[in-house]
Amino acid sequence: MDKLKVGVIGATGMVGQNYVRLLENHPWFDVVYVAASPRSAGKKYSEAVEGRWAMPTPIPEKVKDLVVHDASNIDEAKECDFVFSAVEMSKDEIRKIENEYAANDIPVVSNNSAHRWTDNVPMLIPEINHEHINIIPEQKKANGWNKGFVAVKPNCSLQSYMTPIYALIKAGYEVKEMIISTMQAISGAGKTFKTFPEIIDNVIPYIGGEEEKSEKEPLKILGKIENGKFVNDDSIKISAHCNRVAASDGHMACVSIKFGDKKPTVEEIKKIWNEFSSVPQELKLPFAPEKAIIYLEDDNRPQTKLDRDNDKGMAVTVGRVRPCNVFDIRFVGLSHNTVRGAAGGGILNAELLKAKGFLG
Repeated sequence: MDKLKVGVIGATGMVGQNYVRLLENHPWFDVVYVAASPRSAGKKYSEAVEGRWAMPTPIPEKVKDLVVHDASNIDEAKECDFVFSAVEMSKDEIRKIENEYAANDIPVVSNNSAHRWTDNVPMLIPEINHEHINIIPEQKKANGWNKGFVAVKPNCSLQSYMTPIYALIKAGYEVKEMIISTMQAISGAGKTFKTFPEIIDNVIPYIGGEEEKSEKEPLKILGKIENGKFVNDDSIKISAHCNRVAASDGHMACVSIKFGDKKPTVEEIKKIWNEFSSVPQELKLPFAPEKAIIYLEDDNRPQTKLDRDNDKGMAVTVGRVRPCNVFDIRFVGLSHNTVRGAAGGGILNAELLKAKGFLG
């Protein structure tokens, strides 16, 4: 099979580096184009990231000598079948540049938040709302685009609990209210312990904009398409507390759920999670975890350091499901924020889009 030619815009940042790392030897996609800000343009990729390559493996051989382009010079990206977007700009600038790529027949699979609330842009977790890609023809029509379109992924912290929540909804249990407390790793802020020494021996109980995203984005993910636009599922009330903790990678969430009249037992919940499978698993997408949800029985699991890399870093690992004294049940969820929650999640979105005929 001929591989699709892929670009990464914002390739020198933390998320962009992860795309470059994770796409090495991908069976469907081949990175042929990297772009960033004007200050990196014209340099070899290895030169542009010299001294700030933050990945655990070396720069892929096929990418290190690619010349970095200015992301705003879209004509230079014409060889790409599509691009991954991880640009670091203002939201208005991101919307503008992603729309320009789409208008130039280059689909955009975005890691950014700028288009998450555009009413005809799908915000995808493929195990949950894979059918939301069906809005893309409406998006193209509304914008006068031919081959181009924009699809996005949600906030990284949602990945640690939304799939287990959806599995319960799919099994017939109505979720009415949720309280979510997250413990989020420093890589979510683009930091390492070297560049973020104030996090050592510390917890910071504020991440700008994160609580609002945690409370609102699930409503779009669980929503429906009506008249060419997304309509949110406003039946669920969510309260979120988001904290930055001294972990390098991995976002953990403690979740309490109130159900409607029909309430599952702890054993029923475990059975639902252990048996859950969805479209990415059915299609055997390369980056799909074999088990989307991994339940661990030990009282002290999941643990960020031990469990964030489960199944290529793409699985959601859950544990400690038990009755809640205020709501109905509570549990702990964990996902790898820079893999499942960022570049890996974007790659899985692209695989879904290719498998469904929207790319290539």
